[in-house]
Amino acid sequence: MHVTLLKNFTLVINVIFIALITQQANAIELTETDFVKTLSVPTADKAASIDFNITLPPSYYKKPNKRYVVIFDLHPRSQPYLSGLHDWMSHNGDWPWLETIVVTPRGYSEQLGALKTLGEGDEVNVAGTKLLNFLEKGVFKAVDDEYRSNGFRIFNGFTGNATLGLYTLLNRPELFNAYILASPILSDNYGNILLDAKAKLKKISGKTRTVFLSTSDSNYEQAQLAGFAELTEIIAAEKSAALDITIKRFDGSYYMSQPALAAVYGIEAIFNDYHQTLKPDSIISLGGPKAILKHYKYLSEKKYGLKVSAEGTLKALAFSKLESTPEEAIEILKIAVQQYPESAYAHQGLAKAYFELQQFEKAVARQKIAVEKSMSMIPWHQRKHQQYLEQYQASLTTSPTETK
Repeated sequence: MHVTLLKNFTLVINVIFIALITQQANAIELTETDFVKTLSVPTADKAASIDFNITLPPSYYKKPNKRYVVIFDLHPRSQPYLSGLHDWMSHNGDWPWLETIVVTPRGYSEQLGALKTLGEGDEVNVAGTKLLNFLEKGVFKAVDDEYRSNGFRIFNGFTGNATLGLYTLLNRPELFNAYILASPILSDNYGNILLDAKAKLKKISGKTRTVFLSTSDSNYEQAQLAGFAELTEIIAAEKSAALDITIKRFDGSYYMSQPALAAVYGIEAIFNDYHQTLKPDSIISLGGPKAILKHYKYLSEKKYGLKVSAEGTLKALAFSKLESTPEEAIEILKIAVQQYPESAYAHQGLAKAYFELQQFEKAVARQKIAVEKSMSMIPWHQRKHQQYLEQYQASLTTSPTETK
């Protein structure tokens, strides 16, 4: 039953991917503006250049001040599925995938193929250093110089490229903020991963690195399962506090579905803390507004390097207290407004609390501010805030006496 459900799910996902890829031009209006660019990056010896596709998000030209996450994949065929998935998973207001620049090789390259060959034994670190230097000093610099990247980088890889991601994590973890690694090759200690993992994982420090590591029990992955199990045990015993690692098995699903499945689940894992509203009874929320703001400061400065809003969590805590301690709830909502004065929904939260406390004049006054702040949002949100205002205004005529 479990295997059948997984296969059915995979079939549905594959159908969606085909639809996304075939409809991508219309989805991101490629005919209107060129969203796929070519970037040529010289090799270290300047003897050749390696071309990369740079797939820009739909809002790139519409929001000239916005900076973007970047995802890298070293397989040229990853561009259609990553770009299609990204278009689908980010078009609903950066949720659950923050709008991202997709960087992939433009076709197969002998030069890149040579850089990706790690070799064996002592050769591994020599070859690996060349690859990582090319990424850091070549590809990253070129992308950052040419496009509005925000410094948050994701490594995405399947099979041998996933092993390269593990090699990067162990040897130069600061190059990427997050890693999505599907079905890595680990047999014969490829890339010295199993040899080095125990010592190098626990040395990782500094900003949090998020890792999504997966495999399945398909015929093609059977030879890697022993190594995967060994790596899983090492991670459980040795991982650093600076690592946030999710390990998942997609048993019963097809081999060629693995990178797509990993991308979907990996993106959710990477940006979960960014989007998640903490429950009022969570350990952090029980510590009050100061603890909440401290947690979101950590997320902003240490995990993402991007501003992560505490607004939703502050509002959730406030409304959990509205009935029992309304004055405390109002104070928490005022903190949310102070922290996010340009947020229409921060003001709306305070207006809603006043409304529920039957302080209708205050509710109307605050919602008018929310309506004003919503003018920079899409029409759906503008209409929503106007509806709230009309609801609160109607209460003024039906209930002239307020509860103070």
